[in-house]
Amino acid sequence: MQTIVHYYVWYKVAADPPGARAAVDAMMTDVARRTGIAGRLLLRRDEPDTWMEIYEGVAESALFERELAAAVLRHGITRFIATGARHVEAFVAAA
Repeated sequence: MQTIVHYYVWYKVAADPPGARAAVDAMMTDVARRTGIAGRLLLRRDEPDTWMEIYEGVAESALFERELAAAVLRHGITRFIATGARHVEAFVAAA
């Protein structure tokens, strides 16, 4: 049986929010094209510089993680992030 994984990636945008949004949108489109997993982007209600990408229903987690990391590099996402750090958390359903 395959484990389905849900990814939550959060970070603080420090520079050029419109440019960051364009880069993240392009990166998420790239990831969806390569993996079939369409992500969603949320902004924290009380801190709109905190962004969260959500990718749900990932069956091939190793492939997805490689493709996500490569897309982040291709689209230069870290240049917009305050510390350059994206916090990637992976969750599975409770048994």
